[in-house]
Amino acid sequence: MPARISSIGTALPETSVPQQDLRAFFADQPDVSRLTRRLIGAAFDAAGIETRHTVLTGLGGSPDGEFIGEDATLLTPGTGTRNDLYRDAAPRLAAQAARRALAEGEISPSQISHVVTVSCTGFFAPGLDYRLIRDLGLPETVERSHLGFMGCAAALPGLRLASQITDSRSEAVVLVVCVELCSLHIRDTADAEQIVAASVFADGAAAAVVTADDAVGRSGGIMLERFTTALTSDGESDMVWTIGDHGFNMTLSAEVPRIIGREIRAAVDRFLGDAEPPSTWAVHPGGRSVLDRVEAGLALEPSALDSSRAVLREHGNMSSATILFILRRLLEDPAVSGPIAALAFGPGLTVESALMHKSG
Repeated sequence: MPARISSIGTALPETSVPQQDLRAFFADQPDVSRLTRRLIGAAFDAAGIETRHTVLTGLGGSPDGEFIGEDATLLTPGTGTRNDLYRDAAPRLAAQAARRALAEGEISPSQISHVVTVSCTGFFAPGLDYRLIRDLGLPETVERSHLGFMGCAAALPGLRLASQITDSRSEAVVLVVCVELCSLHIRDTADAEQIVAASVFADGAAAAVVTADDAVGRSGGIMLERFTTALTSDGESDMVWTIGDHGFNMTLSAEVPRIIGREIRAAVDRFLGDAEPPSTWAVHPGGRSVLDRVEAGLALEPSALDSSRAVLREHGNMSSATILFILRRLLEDPAVSGPIAALAFGPGLTVESALMHKSG
């Protein structure tokens, strides 16, 4: 039997901030020029986002003295301070999402044989995989894998690895957990690319249980049929994620949506082959312009990206976790059945694709 996603759980930080409040926060920082203020307004208004969640409580009005000052100024903590908060908050958020996935899939922690963790916004060891075993009470014999620093596209490689594990061990039950705390790396800057990053990225976690054993957990789910990876012909310098002294530095140029729009048809044709294009799509919403380019480049009906646009609107871009939020919506929607095409875009510029099929 092919691997299937039996269940998906999600989790969000408690602090929720309207997009317009975040726009005002960045625009009101000291020494912001009129040009920068206009750039901030344009980027935040064009993002297609209403609300985002963050582990930075100061963005919700509770200054912490490390990230947000008493006068509502954005401070510049070092990378070590930012990573300390990641080490504290990421495992808790990951465990919340995983517990929900296990409960909704009617799966006991003792049944998990493998853990695959995905993250690009922090590092520590023993890492997320170790903490999940301890925090969820998983068997100490669980085999662990971690996919790090692969950016927004990494959930699909995580699901691909889970599918490969179940191909070789039909009894395996794999827990795939993505957690990203993108807001840890915001900074006060007049750089247009950093403004775009600040206008879309958010925090969240999602977990999926993958198995090929029909006797495990709740019946039905989303079948994982095949995966492909493609590098675009250019874009290596347009989406870049590096480590600096004051957090991780995101390069996200205005060329990214255009590259995706130009390359997406060829990438999807290679992926689908002779198969009929599905009517249901799960597309990582790097931003509203990315979804617009995918819709136009593939000549999709506007409704095909409803779930992707809804997740972007309600939560923003949570990097790798975002595609699982979209798949959770599709999994829970009784009107959705049959083939699902999933697309996600990562540094490089890379395109990760998956063909899935939702059963009853």
